[in-house]
Amino acid sequence: MKKRRSFQGGRMHTNASPTAAESGAAGRQYSRRDNRANERPETSSRDRDRDPTAPSNSQMIRQRTELSPSASQSIPAVMMNRSTLHPLLYRKRLTKIEDARPGDLVAVMAEDRIVGYGVYNPRSEIAVRVLWNTDVFPTDEDWMRKLRDADQLRRGTLKLAESTNAWRLIHSESDGLSGLVVDQFADVLSAEAFGLGMYQRTQLLMPHLCEITGAKHWMVRTSPQFVSQEGCDPPPLSSANCPSQVVIQEFGTRFRVRFEGGHKTGFFCDQRENRRRLADFCEGASVLDLCCYTGGFSVQASVLGKASEVIGVDLDEEPLKVARENANLNQARVRFVQADAFSYMRDMIRNGRLFDVVVLDPPKLIRTRMEIEEGTRRHYALNRLAMQLVRPGGLLLTCSCAGLLQESEFLNLLYAAVRNSNQSEDTDGSTRSSSTPPRTARIIARSGAAPDHPVISNCPETDYLKAVWMIMD
Repeated sequence: MKKRRSFQGGRMHTNASPTAAESGAAGRQYSRRDNRANERPETSSRDRDRDPTAPSNSQMIRQRTELSPSASQSIPAVMMNRSTLHPLLYRKRLTKIEDARPGDLVAVMAEDRIVGYGVYNPRSEIAVRVLWNTDVFPTDEDWMRKLRDADQLRRGTLKLAESTNAWRLIHSESDGLSGLVVDQFADVLSAEAFGLGMYQRTQLLMPHLCEITGAKHWMVRTSPQFVSQEGCDPPPLSSANCPSQVVIQEFGTRFRVRFEGGHKTGFFCDQRENRRRLADFCEGASVLDLCCYTGGFSVQASVLGKASEVIGVDLDEEPLKVARENANLNQARVRFVQADAFSYMRDMIRNGRLFDVVVLDPPKLIRTRMEIEEGTRRHYALNRLAMQLVRPGGLLLTCSCAGLLQESEFLNLLYAAVRNSNQSEDTDGSTRSSSTPPRTARIIARSGAAPDHPVISNCPETDYLKAVWMIMD
């Protein structure tokens, strides 16, 4: 029987034993770098690594010389146990696989007919990333059409160039290129590959994207989970003399984007509209930006929002260096603090400090289904503390970028955090009842990623970012 999750008395109860996060022993901020170090290959990945017949790392990461094989060449096929339009086909869904090499374009079949084409990796649990749901064989022109359509959506339909020169250009499944995301930062295209088939084709795709967009440089990195999920360890790639940093503008505010050592592609374009919207609440206000990274919300609260006081808090020193540079670029008055978010919030609560606006935008706390329970508890613990720092009538903007955390679950943990936000906390992290009446909150808006991160109907996981706007009473 499937375990049901519920909140009682501020705790999440399941049949599972308590975790360190639940007991308070691990109640610290998880930085955007921590989850990279904590990734461990799945057992199946380790087993495949020991397979003496498996292709070597150098064979798997070799760049392709063609996007699709010529029409005269036969291509291998995979058979699904039942038809689906979802672009991610796990190995357990496949009943037959013809002889195919890692990264090959394969025909996807169901009920003895071709229903699509995708790229194949036998060493990944996601064995096929479907790129076309059609029986028509894709040519190189079909690949190019995907690139042009993606650029047209951002520049033509959305007219993003009128307000910024930084946006998500390729959004993986939503643009028909599962396993690849590309952000454009001024004249640099920064890509992250998390599928082997797409990585093998980046030296073909990225120059074409530069021609389409007018960008001068490109770079490709792999996701932190690539080794465990795809079974190989490819090096980063880039065009000649690609810069390591660039300055972009967003609604007139300037930001420095550093590519080396940065998170994902270097800057979070998905929060663009939420940063602008937050400014409407900030005039003359005191603002606390928790898990601020390179200061996107902090700087915009000061520049666009005209806040009277802004404090940005993050655990990682390197992003904070960039955040301070971003504040200086715009002559913004922001104080950045390197601190654990949990410890900082507890100190502020003990000091009786309140803010008009609190932003909580933590890194991804849930990366696999096994992390849902513990990651949900971390979200709950962070929000329960953050709510105590919002003055009555003030705003809490709280976010989750975990695609595996459903919006209904996120709302449930927020409701529980509100009910228990009056509880005081002992030094060991445990909570106890307070004589203070419980607070209430009013949700005034819910939002998600900016429109250059579209959600596609046959892949709900592309709807990953949740932002809830709450007035704390």
